[in-house]
Amino acid sequence: MKKWLTTAGLCATMVLPMGVMAADYKIDTKGAHASVNFRVSHLGYSFTQGRFNDFEGTFSYDPANVEASKVNVVVNTGSIDSNQADRDKHIRSDDFLDVSKYPKATFTSTKVTDKGDGKLVVDGNLELHGKTVPVSINAEFIGAGKDPWGGERAGFKGTTRLEVKDFGIQEMAGASYVDLDLYVEGIKQ
Repeated sequence: MKKWLTTAGLCATMVLPMGVMAADYKIDTKGAHASVNFRVSHLGYSFTQGRFNDFEGTFSYDPANVEASKVNVVVNTGSIDSNQADRDKHIRSDDFLDVSKYPKATFTSTKVTDKGDGKLVVDGNLELHGKTVPVSINAEFIGAGKDPWGGERAGFKGTTRLEVKDFGIQEMAGASYVDLDLYVEGIKQ
């Protein structure tokens, strides 16, 4: 009996840490270790690139149960920065993003699929320009561990393509879509 209890106790201690591995993270925008970047075709000749400078978010991640992960991000649409002030002013106008009426874009995950080898698909709903549209993000786990300040971090990158008409936004310089490149580093809470 004593041997059985000892074995059961050892098994329990081996299993319990795995359940504790699930963690909540705050996206490190304050330290500029995350970014929401975009690329849009310009007349079919080149690309205009930029980013949103103001956003925040959280995610939960458990390497032992990746499919239980969740993501929530809120972007200040007025923080768009394409490195050209007049263009940014035009993109913020009611011709495109209409940031005075729609100051935020929100992504909330609905499902995370583990594709193996650190590859993931994050499905969710993107609310932008008054419309909510299902979006899939192809993501990749970059790494996790301790940081020099005594905390723990986890990082991911992701890509997705948005069709602007799905959000009731007109084409920009002949471009019907915007590609997003996402880099997310979170601090364990």
